[in-house]
Amino acid sequence: MKNIKRITSTIAFIIFTTMAFAQTAPPPNNGTPGSGGGTPVGGGAPVGSGLLLLASMGLAYGYARYKMNKVNYSISE
Repeated sequence: MKNIKRITSTIAFIIFTTMAFAQTAPPPNNGTPGSGGGTPVGGGAPVGSGLLLLASMGLAYGYARYKMNKVNYSISE
């Protein structure tokens, strides 16, 4: 039974991942095929400030989790 589930899930994974790549690529430069240049690949989206904000929030969250889970080994009488 365990083998059948493993084989079925592997086959389903292979089928669904190949279906995800079966789509045609969108036309370049915002839907105007044939015109070269112009729009950059990311569409001119600002990535730097958002990435810095995400990294700093992740570090703050990790530090807070570390401090909450830290065991206090002090001996009190």
